[in-house]
Amino acid sequence: MESTDKLTDTNAILAYLYETFPLCFIAEGETKPLKIGLFQDLAERLADDSKVSKTQLRVALRRYTSSWRYLKSVKAGAQRVDLDGEPCGELEQEHIDHAQAMLKESQDKAKAKRAAQAPSPAKVPAKRAPKKVAVPPRPKTERPAKPAPKAAPVVNLVQAQLTDLTKKQRVNVKLGMTPVAGVITDINKEDIHVQLDSGLTIKVKAEHILL
Repeated sequence: MESTDKLTDTNAILAYLYETFPLCFIAEGETKPLKIGLFQDLAERLADDSKVSKTQLRVALRRYTSSWRYLKSVKAGAQRVDLDGEPCGELEQEHIDHAQAMLKESQDKAKAKRAAQAPSPAKVPAKRAPKKVAVPPRPKTERPAKPAPKAAPVVNLVQAQLTDLTKKQRVNVKLGMTPVAGVITDINKEDIHVQLDSGLTIKVKAEHILL
């Protein structure tokens, strides 16, 4: 396979895993806890696949297992699965407790971030300098005050809400450090399908969309 086919975007790598191992990596709905040591199995199974590297697989696997959808699946009675979807034993309680703690921490951070981005209804205006005592007008004509220069418009991208999104809407997707522009092609419940300007179509959550 040519090097031009190499996947570099984490969301694209996840989409590739959803397609290649559909019984292990669940694209929509409730996920399944993964087998301990699954990364090694994944690296061996894709050793001859030039589309992805071990480093990229590790990043994609970390993204998948730290998502709220995955952390919610780590619960009592759930079975871990391997790459073929075969059961690999029940979860231990310490793993369940750890996942729930990570979920709560992540949700608390997201809540705090949304609160910080929301406009404050009771924002205190900046204090003005005390007015000087009026003095009699001077004989000479005072020069009119210069209008304040208009500030250049600043475009601030903010995290989108699912209810703000529609098909064919131009949006920006958080991919790494730089947002990537694209157009929404479909909205399936909480999953947003976006065709990037590069031509690649990815599926993300509303939390990864910027307006």
